[in-house]
Amino acid sequence: MELASVTNQLTLRDRAYESLRIAIGAMDIYHHSEEVRLDERRLSHDLGISRTPVREALNILQQQGFVRSEARRGVFVIRKSKREIIDMVYSCAALESMAARLACERATDAHIQSLRGFLAHSVAEHNSDLASEYFVFNLEFHRKLVLLAQCAVIKNLADSLFIHLQNIRDKSFAQDQWLSRAITAYASIIKSIESRDADAADRMIRAHALASVNHINICGGYLR
Repeated sequence: MELASVTNQLTLRDRAYESLRIAIGAMDIYHHSEEVRLDERRLSHDLGISRTPVREALNILQQQGFVRSEARRGVFVIRKSKREIIDMVYSCAALESMAARLACERATDAHIQSLRGFLAHSVAEHNSDLASEYFVFNLEFHRKLVLLAQCAVIKNLADSLFIHLQNIRDKSFAQDQWLSRAITAYASIIKSIESRDADAADRMIRAHALASVNHINICGGYLR
């Protein structure tokens, strides 16, 4: 696990937390049977700080559901169950549906065009290798969609879920059939927001979420 060095003495805990959160988010924790243990002493050494801010950062991560602490065993990265992941997808859909409704009221044409431009640029730039970049592309699209709502509360709630979902790197989602379906769905969602048709955008977001859940149920055999 690669960690960025921490040097600012005024924000050691926050910087340690951010570095650890990013590192955990980059892990592929669902396709390996071994538990991922975080060694406090090793983390302190890699971050270049004392163990106190590392321990404080781990406590925050535990409160947010990223890690668990076991007496005499240590701290371990948490793998979400299939049910928990599906519930997070449903929750994201609820937040994004409301975000789309607000976007129809609040987003400028330029902001909406920026989202369309991101989608077009991603497809054009990566073209045949978009599948390998799918997980980054997919998460970024959803984040940008939520930003159109200009609602800090929805953004913060959605971000907390996106952080957990970014660990789900199911390669079957990057297959041509699903990738094509997702891009079509995203384009339709953008078109609905451009038309200020909140009901249509709501329906499309929820339909895409249900399709994602169905895909997880079919292909997510690696999940508990």
